[in-house]
Amino acid sequence: MAELYIKQALMYSKVRPSYPEELFNFITPKTPCHDLVWDVGTGSGQAAKSLAKYYKNVIATDTSPKQLEFAAKVPNVRYIHTSAKMSMSEIESKIGAESSVDLVTSAQAMHWFDLPTFYPQVKWLLKKPNGVIAAWCYTMPQVNNSVATVFEKFDIVSGPYWESPRKVVDEKYKTIDFPFEAVDGCDHNGPFEFKIEKVMDLDSYFTYLKSWPAYQTAKEKGVELLSEDFVDKFTSAWNEDGKSEKKVTYPIYLRIGKIGNLY
Repeated sequence: MAELYIKQALMYSKVRPSYPEELFNFITPKTPCHDLVWDVGTGSGQAAKSLAKYYKNVIATDTSPKQLEFAAKVPNVRYIHTSAKMSMSEIESKIGAESSVDLVTSAQAMHWFDLPTFYPQVKWLLKKPNGVIAAWCYTMPQVNNSVATVFEKFDIVSGPYWESPRKVVDEKYKTIDFPFEAVDGCDHNGPFEFKIEKVMDLDSYFTYLKSWPAYQTAKEKGVELLSEDFVDKFTSAWNEDGKSEKKVTYPIYLRIGKIGNLY
């Protein structure tokens, strides 16, 4: 998966949305202590830099060194390149000892993980019984009805170039395996809904589309998904109201649970 992002790592860091404070204000009170977070699949650190405001230390890992090169530099965030499948010895040496982590997070990444390998690592690392795992995804950006009409056709054309885990995102993480107890104050483990709002111009919107793994995969196969026809249609729809900038909304879907007595 990491290889798909290498060519557009800088692009990804510039246009991928940051997450709202409401999301972190919901997650962070669920952990009794605020010493250590493991942010897995951190990419260019969009979640890690926010988590650093709430926790003493954040260890942010990714399998793509190119992504990490463009990550936001924050004093209490340590970025680490890891193998795609870490052994328990690598977990211990790079992340921490058993029962040492307050919170494990994964932002727009857990659908790519080998969950039967990942979850035992999470259960080993989290403090017992109240250590928390929070994983969220966001679905396709919403602009307005005119842009949505073009986007729906573009999404169909790009479909064959997405890898199968993307389906779990389309399903809003409802179907992802998540064997954790509801955190205190909640009667289920999600998904809980939030939203990202971001002001974008058309060039930024195109850059976002080009940051998709599907776009890069198609490009490697000699296919330009943003064809001249699509560029023209998006441009016409975008400029229909005469405003160059638009408020773009990304729906977020959060699964959150605690280790409890599962370990």
